[in-house]
Amino acid sequence: MTADDSGAGPREADIAPRETGAAPREGDSAPADGAARADGTPGPAGAHGGDMTGGTDRTGPAPGTVNGASTDSAGDDPDDDTIAIRLEQLILGSDRRYTPFQAARSAGVSMELASRFWRAMGFADIGQVKALTEADVLALRRLAGLVEAGLLSEAMAVQVARSTGQTTARLADWQIDSFLEGLTEPQDSGLTRTEITYPLVELLLPELEEFLVYVWRRQLAAATGRVVQAQDDAEMVDRRLAVGFADLVGFTRLTRRLEEEELGELVEAFETTAADLVAAHGGRLIKTLGDEVLFAADDAGIAAEIGLRLIETMANDETMPELRVGIAFGTVTTRMGDVFGTTVNLASRLTSIAPKDTVLVDEAFAEELGRMGEAPVSEADAKAAAAAAADGAGPLPEYRFALQPMWQRPVRGLGVVEPWLLSRRG
Repeated sequence: MTADDSGAGPREADIAPRETGAAPREGDSAPADGAARADGTPGPAGAHGGDMTGGTDRTGPAPGTVNGASTDSAGDDPDDDTIAIRLEQLILGSDRRYTPFQAARSAGVSMELASRFWRAMGFADIGQVKALTEADVLALRRLAGLVEAGLLSEAMAVQVARSTGQTTARLADWQIDSFLEGLTEPQDSGLTRTEITYPLVELLLPELEEFLVYVWRRQLAAATGRVVQAQDDAEMVDRRLAVGFADLVGFTRLTRRLEEEELGELVEAFETTAADLVAAHGGRLIKTLGDEVLFAADDAGIAAEIGLRLIETMANDETMPELRVGIAFGTVTTRMGDVFGTTVNLASRLTSIAPKDTVLVDEAFAEELGRMGEAPVSEADAKAAAAAAADGAGPLPEYRFALQPMWQRPVRGLGVVEPWLLSRRG
């Protein structure tokens, strides 16, 4: 949340700074997403946990467990343990053969480097349990090979592991929590959900794998295209973008009123609607934060259209609370798919002070819309352009948006800012 539940912009002194995401340090013991699960195999990518050599910071079951059951003795339900192990073998494609030390030695890398890779991917500490497979060895060998060939530095290889782990962790959690859960409801056949899961995964796995590779290649092509279009090397990292936050008003109050399932459905509907609108109009969804989404666009006009469409779409949905949007334009640092910098912080603060069902933008964004001919910076400019067109001095501007300057106000850490109210013209 970026404001109180009343829908009115709070006093600046009441607004806590929003953390917009900071790149994990290379020495961090865990990525940001997921929960550790030391289950006898590397936990889901993105799980919190130490390295594979004896770290103690973990939130999942203790090392020496397999899918939550002890490796030393059978669990309460041996059948469930058997199915879990069979599912693991099906998904990973090979049996457990190596301890972490044996896997590192077989891959030809030091245990220290192997631990850094595993930690970056989000795999929890498992001590020296024989729980790794040939696929784990191959992954280590490939990453180390990229470093040895000089294609990646060691630090870059760790970043590749971390970004891939964090992204796929969320994907895997979503698929299990939402997709598979809906498809594995107990059927009239009398089979349990557990018994249905194995044949279902067996059928879906190759199709989902192919689809994942297809989407990744598509996204990689789009990202590569943006890099190629950059004017210089510096612009590849520090780029001028429009960055926007969209935030549900009164979400804290809703959490007290709605049942958990209803709240989950509302958040999912909001994220789905926002993601579809951002993509359809040429923007990029950076991340979702439950009651808030962060998006970016190379073009201020695209960002303006996205912001207004979000407001209009949510206003027409009686099941959704009001929305507010803040957008800023300027230099942004991109890293691991996230965005950072003063521009992002300013967009966050604008969202905090925006009244419900409105879009607030900063002065740089307003100037960029004016430069592009998308909006007059003032009504005087609009009248002057219309008069010039009437005299035959140029075409009549077809402004899509209107801008209204709001009150100047100090913003903690950013000095005095002048928000502009964005709307459709006419």
